[in-house]
Amino acid sequence: MAAQNLSRDGQQKAVGDLTELTPGLHGHLTFISVLNSILSVTSFLGNSLILIALHKESSLHPPSKLLLRSLAATDLSVGLISEPLFVTHCMSMVNEHWNMLRYATTLGFTTANIFCGVSVLTMTAISVDRLLALLLGLRYRQVVTLKRTYVIVITLWVLPALLSTMSFWNPFITFLYGVIGIPLCLTISIFSYTKIFFSLRHHQNQLQDNVQQPNQTNQLNIARYKKAVSTAIWLQLTLVACYLPFNIVAVLTSYIGLTSSLFYAWNYTSTLVYLNSL
Repeated sequence: MAAQNLSRDGQQKAVGDLTELTPGLHGHLTFISVLNSILSVTSFLGNSLILIALHKESSLHPPSKLLLRSLAATDLSVGLISEPLFVTHCMSMVNEHWNMLRYATTLGFTTANIFCGVSVLTMTAISVDRLLALLLGLRYRQVVTLKRTYVIVITLWVLPALLSTMSFWNPFITFLYGVIGIPLCLTISIFSYTKIFFSLRHHQNQLQDNVQQPNQTNQLNIARYKKAVSTAIWLQLTLVACYLPFNIVAVLTSYIGLTSSLFYAWNYTSTLVYLNSL
């Protein structure tokens, strides 16, 4: 996230040279714009359908449903706001509208930082929620209430917004936010799912060692829980797979500057980040 600010600065300084020196740049940017326009529409429609489905779903625990709604709302916002700004950014370079490019770049990176931050934090909250559901057992519904989850979700949206807008005054704060925040979130998620894995394996060994007939209802609950955890893990892995290439390119850009090769890589890895919302 913070690396996006570094790549933004480098890109704005070098874009004039790239426009003159890189052959086929306009065709490349036009293709990226068309691709992201398609992703923008499909992300918006897809996540709208998810929100409708969650509204009709009654079997999910309300706090867990709220976290999933927050995640879908984040991805919907990416398709509705961040991707159109990215398309505007690319087409402004094609048409050499430099004033529009400056505004689209600033707004695009700010909103992307916010929504990416909310997405990563929400995925971390989902992993902790699944761990609490396993560890607390019957006390889970008493501890993880809808009111407390609302407070957490609001915090997950406000914190990235504050830290991202601080880049206008001190970009280093946003840089620290990304350097410290993302590894910390991934560490918490890895710890949560690792703990879940070993707890489930221990539970399964206990059932196998138990001579009595296992409770059928308990087996059904465990099966549903495993399915929910499996879905959450796939979401987490998808997020990492989509974000990691961009962060590698952003780090390289901050160290060696924006070359024509890194410029192409930056656009395609940015598109991969937006693809995560779909």
